[in-house]
Amino acid sequence: MTEWARPLQGLTALIIGGGGAGIGRRISQDFAAAGAAVAVADLDPDRAGEAAAELVAAGSEAIALVGDVRAEDGADRFVADTVAHFGRLDVLVTVVGGQLAFVPAGRLHELTDADWELIFDVNLGYVRRAVRAAVTVFLEQGGGTIVSVGSITGIMSAPEQGGYGAAKAGLSSLARTVAAEYAGDGIRMNVIACGAISTAVAAAAQDDAGLRQIPLGRYGRPSDASAAAVFLASPLASYITGQSLLVDGGVSIRAPFPD
Repeated sequence: MTEWARPLQGLTALIIGGGGAGIGRRISQDFAAAGAAVAVADLDPDRAGEAAAELVAAGSEAIALVGDVRAEDGADRFVADTVAHFGRLDVLVTVVGGQLAFVPAGRLHELTDADWELIFDVNLGYVRRAVRAAVTVFLEQGGGTIVSVGSITGIMSAPEQGGYGAAKAGLSSLARTVAAEYAGDGIRMNVIACGAISTAVAAAAQDDAGLRQIPLGRYGRPSDASAAAVFLASPLASYITGQSLLVDGGVSIRAPFPD
């Protein structure tokens, strides 16, 4: 029977982007609180180190990994280092992504080829590489779980963030394909399709006009995304795969869709 209080007890998780101040850091914290041993992977050594040290100080097992997911072997090294330290990998979580932190908002004709390629690589390209590396380990172990942080822009329209929306749509498609191809191997993959979450990067664009479009009447918190990630990674969701779980305060149920 699944332990509800600590549903990730005994599992090892690699969280790519787990040192960030928003969703990533909260996922690292909540996975550790749920019983997982955590490998915090981040581009910034200070962020990775601080996040891992925080978890260890709280009594959890954690390590910091530093690298660039855009490097050809970046994701592979994260997976290999996690397995080398903990002896196994049970859960892969991909958090790194976004548009506004990399490329300014703009309509499709304003996006250069370089902009498009960058947005796709930081939202989809590295995830494919990380999934490939993790699946190789999972096949040897007899199973594993992948959770990727996506966006409602991959399901709805994405005005002035067309590249981001297209990449996140690809992420949801990737999850469905992984689910179909590897279900018989005990491997699951799901996406958290986030709405407007209040993070340091997103807060500047969040105003009262946007708030009125959210049926639940508030912007999302990093903990809302993290709670979904813990659930999808745990045995509580053992019969769920290939899904994009909308964590958006109800925005996607409105008609017509808001911008």
